[in-house]
Order: sequence, then C-alpha cells, then structure tokens
Amino acid sequence: MSGASKIWSTAAEALHEVVHDGSVIAVGGFGLSGNPTDLIEALRDTGATGLTIVSNNMGVDGKGLGLLLENRQVARVIASYVGENRLFAQQYLDGVLEVEFTPQGTLAERLRAGGAGIAGFYTKTGVGTPVAEGKPVELFDGEPYILERGIVADVALVHAWLADREGNLVYRRTARNFNPLVATAGRITIAEAEQVTDDWIDPDAVVTPGIFVQRLVTARPRVKDIEQRTVRPRITADA
Repeated sequence: MSGASKIWSTAAEALHEVVHDGSVIAVGGFGLSGNPTDLIEALRDTGATGLTIVSNNMGVDGKGLGLLLENRQVARVIASYVGENRLFAQQYLDGVLEVEFTPQGTLAERLRAGGAGIAGFYTKTGVGTPVAEGKPVELFDGEPYILERGIVADVALVHAWLADREGNLVYRRTARNFNPLVATAGRITIAEAEQVTDDWIDPDAVVTPGIFVQRLVTARPRVKDIEQRTVRPRITADA
C-alpha cells in the first residue's frame, strides 16, 4: 500500500489480516462471469478455514469458488444456484458442508438490505415452501409474507472493469451481476479491477461509489473462463 491510497500491490497483501478462520465472505460473480479471481485465489492461499461463503453460486469444479471447496476451507454456503459443481454436491451429501439455499432475487435483496443498513424485510417469495421453515410470517393486506434477514459480511470481494484510485468502480456488461450488491454488504470491501486509472471516473458513470471500497488491487490479465459455451449449429446456404 502506498501512502494513504486504497491501492495495494497484490491480492494477497490486500487480504492480509482481514480474513480469519470462521469469517463470512461475500463474493461477486455469476457462474464464472465477474468473479474476483485474483482475490479468490488469494483467499485460498490464506488457508483460512470454517468460512461462510455468500455468493450466487460456488463456481465449477476447479474454478472460481470451487477452489475453496477443493481446499476444504468452506463450512457453510448461502447461495441460490450450485448445480455446476460436483464437489459441492458431494461435500453437502457427506455432511461436510452446510447449505442455505436462497431464491436468487431474495439473495440479491438480502445483500442490498445489508449494505443499506436494513436488518430485515418481508417477501412473498418462498411462502409455503421449505425456504419459509423457521422464519416469522406476517400478513400484509391478507397475504402471508416471510421475514428475510439482511446480509452483512465480514469481507466482500468484487471484480470491476474500471476503478480510480479512490475505489470508485465501473463494471462491464454481464460481469456486473452481483458485484455492486456485494460491494455494499461488506464491513471491509476489497475490489480487483482490470484497469485502475489516475483520473477521476465521471460521477455519472460510477456504479459503486468509493466510500464502499476500502482496498483495491489491479487484476492480473488472464483468459476469462466461460462456464458453458453454447452456439447455434452452422447453417449452410442452399445450393
């Protein structure tokens, strides 16, 4: 870290002394899109165990958050979709991993609420299903709603396309996904950005204001993985 800047030299340095055994870590990304890959690898290298991971999903085998599963660092997961990771399923069936499934929109709102200082909110999503088990129910206009708690993580890890030195962030297309919500929900938020500019980002373009970001690193250039590649069959012209 240089002077009073938020910029740290490496992901490992940015994570130093902020991640501990049992930490709750919120992570941006959707599948393998928008994953803070450098920070995930640095989190793996801390060796911290008993982690609770809050994320839309747990990556795939050997990639993304799947790296933490391979290293047996995760004790609990709060997620909405995990169907692409065989190791996740095996650890859950073996009783190694505790899982809290949350509807995707509810997970997004729980992160947004936590970042906004809202302790909880009522939603119809999940009423009458296992999602509602053990949760308070209230009637509004004669309809049942369940109480969901906001999520505040010890550490939030996000990936951005562009950042300035104060941590203002801009995301790129679908890689935006859960990252802005996760960025607000951490007591300490660490961002990796593909580009870090010395100029101020136009305030009208900022998605995550720098006040939410405590530490920033430049992401290493790498080939971006695609979780599932689907293409249409080639159509040949009639003779």
